[in-house]
Amino acid sequence: MRDAFIYDHVRTPRGRGKPDGSLHEVTALALAAHILKTLHQRNAFDHTLIDDVVLGCVDPVGEAGGDIARAAALVAGYGVTVPGVQINRFCASGLDAVNFAASQIIAGQQDLAIAGGVESMSRVGIGASGGAWAVDPSIAIPAYFMPQGISADLTATKYGFDRDAVDLYAAESQKRAAKAWQDKRFIKSIAPVTDVNGLVLLDHDEHMRPTTTVETLTGLKPSFATLAEQGGFGAVALQAHPDVEFINHVHHAGNSSGIVDGAAAVLIGSADIGKRLGLKPRARITAFANIGSDPA
Repeated sequence: MRDAFIYDHVRTPRGRGKPDGSLHEVTALALAAHILKTLHQRNAFDHTLIDDVVLGCVDPVGEAGGDIARAAALVAGYGVTVPGVQINRFCASGLDAVNFAASQIIAGQQDLAIAGGVESMSRVGIGASGGAWAVDPSIAIPAYFMPQGISADLTATKYGFDRDAVDLYAAESQKRAAKAWQDKRFIKSIAPVTDVNGLVLLDHDEHMRPTTTVETLTGLKPSFATLAEQGGFGAVALQAHPDVEFINHVHHAGNSSGIVDGAAAVLIGSADIGKRLGLKPRARITAFANIGSDPA
């Protein structure tokens, strides 16, 4: 088996995934194509050398559906011989896209590939693609289906993370993000998004709140307590985990993961193709693994 090397990595800034976000008018297709164009401009490779474009997309429906990886390659001006495939492993989709591409290179089936992910959460909402897990009793009941926010509160309760702990972590995360941008840590990997006239729509992560402190988070109400009580999901969580007496609802808008629009991708290849094209290896992918665990 061969080694797989990461030769470049690019992402858009993360736009706020709401109707007032700066990237709301930019489709997922356009975001993905922008990243593919940027990778080509930065590395000047021959399009025909790309063996595959693999993109993760959690809700591949509507304008984000129909194998968005293939469509993005065409929009980006890649040759018609460049294939593309979209995969979905929920929140691990983009990472698994990289693993898929790397495995092909390690096995000797491919030499050069692009892998990453794209979502426009302001245009294609969470759960837009539907699915049996949440609505079909044959799977929802035995799997104890519950929304992700309930799962997060259950996990925090089960393993002893209280409100103070998660708020402190969130505040520190915002502080570190702000410092990283201030120190220009991402300057070589960010591809600002522009409109058709070339005007910059977004050149920084829009969802950051650098002024966040533990004190400002204290006043926010838990986001999932009502859903647990009125939706019945709290009872489902306790049935699934009888060792838990009650759920401590610690998550809110200030300490939960951001809802964002954006795209990202890495250029992956073998050692031989890197030498041939004069590319500098940034990292080496040696192994990866997938696991299943409690659905909550």
